[in-house]
Amino acid sequence: MPAAAPRKPRIDWYRSPLTREQLVGLNRKSDLLGLLQTGGFLAVLVGTGVAALLAVGRLPWPLVVLLFLVHGTCTTFLVNGFHELIHDSVFKTRALNRAFLWVFAFWGWYSHVYFWASHTAHHKYTLHPPDDLEVVLPQRVTLWTYLRLALVDFPGLAQRTRMFGRWTVGVVRGEWESQLFPPSEPELRRRLFRWARIVVIGHAVLVSGALALGWWYVPLLTTFSRFFAGGLQYLCNTAQHIGLQDNVSDFRRSTRTIILNPLLRLLYWHMNFHIEHHMYAAVPCYRLGRLHRLIDHDLPPSPRGLVQTWTRIAATMRKQRADPSYQYLAELPVRMK
Repeated sequence: MPAAAPRKPRIDWYRSPLTREQLVGLNRKSDLLGLLQTGGFLAVLVGTGVAALLAVGRLPWPLVVLLFLVHGTCTTFLVNGFHELIHDSVFKTRALNRAFLWVFAFWGWYSHVYFWASHTAHHKYTLHPPDDLEVVLPQRVTLWTYLRLALVDFPGLAQRTRMFGRWTVGVVRGEWESQLFPPSEPELRRRLFRWARIVVIGHAVLVSGALALGWWYVPLLTTFSRFFAGGLQYLCNTAQHIGLQDNVSDFRRSTRTIILNPLLRLLYWHMNFHIEHHMYAAVPCYRLGRLHRLIDHDLPPSPRGLVQTWTRIAATMRKQRADPSYQYLAELPVRMK
């Protein structure tokens, strides 16, 4: 018999104290609040898509391009809605979670099978490689990387289509994929491959049908919409852990909360409250603001807005260029005895 895989150590995470009553209230799921969040987000995507669609042939090309970029900017946040639905915490009714998860996963070229396996490890072992390889520090950001994402993410599109193409023909590759989908889990691998085939065939039919009808703009608003104008989402998402500490058992050291305006919070699915999300992952996204208010006294100071956030990150990255081992040590509140 093959030797059993070594048992991974359990990390004793620090969590800001809450009463049992507070935690029960925060963990409560709501179909109404879930529909308001999901419906509001989808309304933005449909509204920007329809505006771009109606502009084709009616408005000057610069305005058409601008509207397509606005739609792409909003669509890139699909991954954040997909992420929340993976946590199964948006709706009280499980069937609603599943239904919207499949919609988001198909539209955004995401695999809920892969992400569930990867993200479970990320939460259990946040920034503790090799048990968490979803985010590995130090993260590097260059002006070229940002500009590429802010316009058209051709490398991202190529990487995503290659990955789904591999899964479609039943190939798992790389350290992280092999760790998540070992040969000893054939049913898990079959689920991964089945979903990849649904996505690839579905988008192939959509693109082929649209082009056959001369509707070149339909694939840009659907199949490819999340691969352009991703600069805003990149600034939000990358701020979650960049420049902070790995191999620590305190999310306040490894994760960053930032304060954003209500519209951006809607698009970002409230993931700006990222320390709170890691501390209490079962709390629905629409209750993270309340959680933040309850434990804010126990958190590092939260930067306000993306400009202040990235000004601080840029200072950390300059220090890391001079000293690659440098990591920002978040200032924690002094607890009274």
